[in-house]
Amino acid sequence: GEGWIVADQLETVKNLVSASHATFDVAGSSLIEPVPKPWPTPPTSFALNDFTYPYQEFVETYGVPRYKEANPSLFTACTFPFLFGLMYGDIGHGTALLCGGLYLVYSYNPNARLDEMSGGIYSARYMIVMMGSFAIYAGLVYNDCFALALNLFGSNWMWKEGNEDDDEFPMSGDIANSTCKYTDQLELKDAGADCVYPFGVDPAWHISENELLFFNSMKMKSSVIIGVMQMCVGICLRGMNAVYFGEWLDFYFEFLPMCVFAFGLFGYMIVVIFVKWSIDWQHRMYQGTCNEDNAHWPDCFDNPDDYELADLCPLDYGGTGDGCQPPNLITTLINIALAPGSVDEPLYAGQATVQTVILLAAFGSVPVLLLGKPYFISRQMKQKHESDSRVALTSGGEFGDEYHKGLEEEGGHGEGGDDHEDHDFSEIVIHQAIETIEFVLGMVSNTASYLRLWALSLAHSELATVFWEKAMLSTIEMGNPVAIFVGYSVFAGVTFAVLLCMDVLECFLHALRLHWVEFQNKFYKADGYKFQPFSLKPILKEAI
Repeated sequence: GEGWIVADQLETVKNLVSASHATFDVAGSSLIEPVPKPWPTPPTSFALNDFTYPYQEFVETYGVPRYKEANPSLFTACTFPFLFGLMYGDIGHGTALLCGGLYLVYSYNPNARLDEMSGGIYSARYMIVMMGSFAIYAGLVYNDCFALALNLFGSNWMWKEGNEDDDEFPMSGDIANSTCKYTDQLELKDAGADCVYPFGVDPAWHISENELLFFNSMKMKSSVIIGVMQMCVGICLRGMNAVYFGEWLDFYFEFLPMCVFAFGLFGYMIVVIFVKWSIDWQHRMYQGTCNEDNAHWPDCFDNPDDYELADLCPLDYGGTGDGCQPPNLITTLINIALAPGSVDEPLYAGQATVQTVILLAAFGSVPVLLLGKPYFISRQMKQKHESDSRVALTSGGEFGDEYHKGLEEEGGHGEGGDDHEDHDFSEIVIHQAIETIEFVLGMVSNTASYLRLWALSLAHSELATVFWEKAMLSTIEMGNPVAIFVGYSVFAGVTFAVLLCMDVLECFLHALRLHWVEFQNKFYKADGYKFQPFSLKPILKEAI
């Protein structure tokens, strides 16, 4: 018989066969020898352990990897719990999940008989530990613990003392001033972000009026950055697959145009976000105001109506603010396509030219992606057809006569063969058109899909805040021990049911979808079949 053997197990199999022959005294009755090539496509087999098993199961639920194709589970083992943590980020809830995972790890008994559900939960025990760990990490970044901020490193904000005679700030804590040097605009040489928070978010943001606005901006941009980076990794894996399998048409006319489009437009979007984050806008806006350090002083003070922001700003970047006013990034990125060659609020000199070049390169990559591969395939088909024709015409004898007769029956032009080739070529063109449209539109929709990282993180934090304020804080303010006990019971119950059960499943499913759809569709063929070791147990079970 014939069958597949895992390469690193070949010697083991030979030793087992030899041992069985010696036991039953039938030496030489069978041998383990390679079958002459060509072989059919081999099955796929991976050496798994308790840690990697659940991630491989996730991937194979979508589809089994092709033989020697890049295996997505290698990356999923890291990125899946990380994306889950971004959506579930909370120190307290993450700690509860981590403790649950550690309990499963230490209570696992490999010899225990478990039902299907219990076996599935125990098989994911290391995954749950990772999910809890990344949730704690994201919670530290957000500085969020059961909807409360932790004052781990102090605060860079100082609250102004209230004054009953002051109509604007009658009470203490109404306004906070930053203690950073860059707020002292009189000494620009000493200005700078010298008091950047050591890790995560300053706790002052959790009690500010614009808390939601700040966290929405931070989480939304972070989601886009992480999403584009993961998709670009998927595109790079597509190129690596093409190189490994020697599919050079795919490399030159699919991978490279995809890189130009994705890294150009969407990679530039990441660069713009980091550029805006890195600029000291306090300093730039100070340069665009009328002050003693401005070249237009004191005329701008005496005649303020004669000067616009662009007149006062010395950067000369163009646009309405000349570079001294922070831009709206959404408007900036949309205008790359809708208003090419112009930037309303530039971040750096020459931004309009850079964006125009990127836009032209991205648009130029689309026809290459659409037509490049079908064109060269058609040339290869035509060359092969001409080569076959020359071989038949020069071979002479009976074969040559039959070929001439076939041409005469088909009108002397081989119409039947041409129809077949046209049919094959049209299928290639249609397939490439679908793939091009799917990629171009998919990059936009998939990038928007990663905003679920922000949306679910926002939903988690807001639910935790509501549960804390309505169940705990309101009863604590009553000062009644019985009310506090009841409030705590309600708080613990809804937190466990909603945030530790339902929300875990929700974030789990969304993280799984991001890997299946947004990440894997960039490179994963998923048309392989799994290696099934020979075993008498299922055969005997069916027979009985």
